[in-house]
Amino acid sequence: MSAPLGLIAGLGDLPVAIAENAVATGQGVYVLRLKGFEEPRLAAYPGSVLGLGEIGAVISRLKEAGCRDLVFAGNVSRPNFSDLKLDLKGASLLPKVLSEARRGDDALLRVLVNEFEKNGFNVIGSEQAHAKLLAPAVLIAGPAPGEALLADMEIAARVASASGALDIGQACVVCDGLVLAVEAQEGTDEMLRRCAALPETIRGREGARRGVLVKRPKPVQERRIDLPATGVSTVELAAAAGLAGIGVEAGGALMLNRLAMEGKASALGLFLYGFSPTLGTRA
Repeated sequence: MSAPLGLIAGLGDLPVAIAENAVATGQGVYVLRLKGFEEPRLAAYPGSVLGLGEIGAVISRLKEAGCRDLVFAGNVSRPNFSDLKLDLKGASLLPKVLSEARRGDDALLRVLVNEFEKNGFNVIGSEQAHAKLLAPAVLIAGPAPGEALLADMEIAARVASASGALDIGQACVVCDGLVLAVEAQEGTDEMLRRCAALPETIRGREGARRGVLVKRPKPVQERRIDLPATGVSTVELAAAAGLAGIGVEAGGALMLNRLAMEGKASALGLFLYGFSPTLGTRA
């Protein structure tokens, strides 16, 4: 019998898709849900609930379950570190966590990855746990973008790469060459809601869609954690903002419930496009 996949899970569709796939492929899964970020759909799987600061307990539970491969997935907000309940292992890590947290999310995540690797786990990315989630390099759904939209996509890809290099965010919206929004700590959904509140003179609308949302990994990021993800809600919010389509980096972004995304995009008249990782990275 193969060792079950260890899944340290936050909220959202991604950890659910990974758990479902692990069971469907016969590997099985042990889900460690994080207190305060318990995804209800994961309660049916073997596992437990522990706090963000209980690192030693998390390691013990995963070892007791026989896990070797370990994946982090789901939405978890950065905590107030002074409010965390810490066990001995969490307390020993806290000074390093606080130090690295000042350097950005990626540096903080690397501390966690390194700690679990030191304790014998093989930390893998979401795309390794569920390869079908990765975006392909192709027009995925909807009408093919013309030259103007492809130009917007390239600008957005360049901006997302630049902001990602500073560990700011993974997404950007561009319309007719104008940057409408760059993602920061609020996340993609809130960024798109900001775009929907902008005047229609600088963005598209239903029946006359303009502009593109682009999501791509940060150049500096630990790719085994926090690859950019899109889902049906991303399509709906992009449509509400009047955008013509969504571009995601092929091989570097996740598409959750892809068939439903394709159907929703086609119904709303948006395109979904997997662009080359080199887009927007050359001078």
